[in-house]
Amino acid sequence: MTNDPRSPAEIPSYFAVGIGAGPSNLSLAALFTSSVTEQIALFERQPGPAWHNTLLHPGVKMQTSWLKDLVSLVEPRHELTFTNYLVTEGRLFALLNAQFDNIPRMEYVRYLEWAARKLPNIHYDANIDKISFGEGGFTVFAAGQALARADHLVIGVGTSPYIPAELSALPPERAFIADELSGRLAAMSADLDAPVAVVGGRQTGFEAAMRLLESGFTNITWYTRRLWFDSTDNSPNANDVFRPAHLEALFRMSLPTRRRVLIGLDPTGDGLTPGGLRWLYQANYERMLELGRFPITLVPGREVTGAAVDGDDIVLTCQAPEQIEQHRARYVVIATGRENGAIPFDDDLRQRVEVGDDGEVMVENDFSVRWKGMNGHQIYALNRARLSHGLSDANVTLLPVRAAMVMNSMFGREMFQIRDDLCPVNWG
Repeated sequence: MTNDPRSPAEIPSYFAVGIGAGPSNLSLAALFTSSVTEQIALFERQPGPAWHNTLLHPGVKMQTSWLKDLVSLVEPRHELTFTNYLVTEGRLFALLNAQFDNIPRMEYVRYLEWAARKLPNIHYDANIDKISFGEGGFTVFAAGQALARADHLVIGVGTSPYIPAELSALPPERAFIADELSGRLAAMSADLDAPVAVVGGRQTGFEAAMRLLESGFTNITWYTRRLWFDSTDNSPNANDVFRPAHLEALFRMSLPTRRRVLIGLDPTGDGLTPGGLRWLYQANYERMLELGRFPITLVPGREVTGAAVDGDDIVLTCQAPEQIEQHRARYVVIATGRENGAIPFDDDLRQRVEVGDDGEVMVENDFSVRWKGMNGHQIYALNRARLSHGLSDANVTLLPVRAAMVMNSMFGREMFQIRDDLCPVNWG
């Protein structure tokens, strides 16, 4: 039901509407502004430009080259390149002379904010809670009001933290997601020796452990269910899987083969930054010289299977390789990964969209979604097809390449040429 009294003619109309204004849709909007007269509008539930802002701890770095910005890989002369951002903000020489192996994540976020300010038709504080399809295309709603109509729809709703059922019932003041850590530190700092557990062995868990160490905590235990805290392979051959040539090779494979290949490559995309791990080991060692013991203990091969409150502590039950263990902590920081946000299709549209065994929308090679009755109206899904479109679909490595593929598909012609001719790997 909608209580919007306006006629369809009174609702703003666009060629395309994007749900979410994160890096994926910003890249697409940037290519729109430079190449076509048709308009795209983005609707974002947050109050302003942001990208994991609650995880911007001091010292956190990007895991990709700064050349892999919103536009450069397909349109290096675009106004919104990262290089132009540095020049116009007067920061080029300062950043170059700092000699970062990877730029600070805060710098990347500021670049996104700068780009967003230069793009038209981005609407913040717009929590799209219903998407319908009818004569003339899609209509997006927030709180019963139709905000826009469009011929095409691009889903870029992002992800939210995943909390395992074993940890979901714990008191929220004692167990919380890593996104909330910065806001909890002041209250926690009353006792810096209190035991703190960080559950989750990927990059967010690493960053939480480092933030605790830098804040003076001396009894941190970092758990992962993996057998080790693997670092990302940043060698040249590993980076060959983050390029268009590999994406094209994947599309030539059957879906079962494609998924088998990508599962084998999983550590390449999900490991920890080698430089960050070196930083952790060095900081942990330096604090050991002061304390006489390591403030961070790494605990691999433990899967948390239960948790209960016992007085001032939380008791974690862990399945270890050879036995069941119990560990005590005053606080638990949950960094167990992220899950895709729900797409707010209305009931009619939801029934038309094809989904796979995992409940996710079925995504074609051009990132369009399979659905019935489209009649030329396309739905595109970004960041939701890692097991069919490769590791780069879940990160910012090939943002403009993906945006260019969507543009080529949406307009039915090669608007952007995606070239990757000199590849030393024969993928088959």
